[in-house]
Amino acid sequence: MSQVQPNIPLNQQQLEILKLFTRELEERDMLEIKRLIVQYLAEKTTKQVDEVWDQKEWTNEKMDSILMEHNRTPYDSKN
Repeated sequence: MSQVQPNIPLNQQQLEILKLFTRELEERDMLEIKRLIVQYLAEKTTKQVDEVWDQKEWTNEKMDSILMEHNRTPYDSKN
């Protein structure tokens, strides 16, 4: 697990989350909480992407076309 940066102050949301965990948690509970947070963030991201997809009126065919494009910068041997 990554280490916490000691010089970075916590924001209000982080402090509120810490208050929820004033008691010791079992490992399985902590894993379930992590799973719920990841699930929530994934659903939120999916919703945002779906909104962009709809705004741009993309289709599966358009996405396939974008994926097949070759937009590389030409090679410059001087660099």
